[in-house]
Amino acid sequence: MLRNKKICFIGTGNMGEALVSGLVCAKATDPENIICTDINEPKLKRIAEKYKVKTSTNNVEAIRTSDIIIYAVKPQILASILKETADSLDMEKIIISIAAGVPLAVIESCLNKDLRLVRVMPNIAAFVKESATAIAAGKHASQEDINLAKAIFDFVGKSVFIEENILMDAITGLSGSGPAYIFLIVDALADAGVKMGLSRDDALFLSSQTVMGAAKLLMDTKEHPGQLKDRVTSPGGTAIAGIHTLEMGGLRTTLINAVEAATKRSRELGDAMIKSFTEDSHY
Repeated sequence: MLRNKKICFIGTGNMGEALVSGLVCAKATDPENIICTDINEPKLKRIAEKYKVKTSTNNVEAIRTSDIIIYAVKPQILASILKETADSLDMEKIIISIAAGVPLAVIESCLNKDLRLVRVMPNIAAFVKESATAIAAGKHASQEDINLAKAIFDFVGKSVFIEENILMDAITGLSGSGPAYIFLIVDALADAGVKMGLSRDDALFLSSQTVMGAAKLLMDTKEHPGQLKDRVTSPGGTAIAGIHTLEMGGLRTTLINAVEAATKRSRELGDAMIKSFTEDSHY
């Protein structure tokens, strides 16, 4: 599907490199079909040597020779990069943004032209090819465009298509920010192990492996988490005693509130961006 496509990464930071690594290692396309841009020339040199891809410091030239453009820059500078490259974008190209918290409406207002736009929300687990990624499409993106975007991000994890763009804020609050919640939980479990007498290294290993194993069990069996929980909690046993304590502490409610708070914050940031670009006559 991607074999004959020229793919351009505008910005090759951590997430951009994770995607390049996924595509090259999976042999999804030939390295010479990928071009990476960045302002950091030593970084580009390292990327070129490691993955054998093309590199450039010229965004406009890189875009002109590419079929799929992936904007992998920080949200704060996305608008200026879009303005710089707008004249090189047309309906012949698929435009993908992975800038966190930037709605398609903002991108459309910046570019002010009809384009095949796709917004993607991966997460930090892309670095280990286990990202939970959501994909949303603009009004001019075709099913084939969505399939191509999905193919790219499936090389660094698993992806899901979201019909309504408005739900991308919820995705940001759940899976985009979710690894941070899990890191906190793992850290707390490790602290608990240390309190009970385990070494720090053993406690951290056991808590990390426990979270990974539980997630794999959920994914592989496709059982409801409540059913799996019931299989672990024997009458009068240790697990049910621990769960009782977690429920008393409001773990379930706290996690729900955390996702809700992150979703609201994502929405606020997106609304602020839309407002600033609407008021700015440059965009």
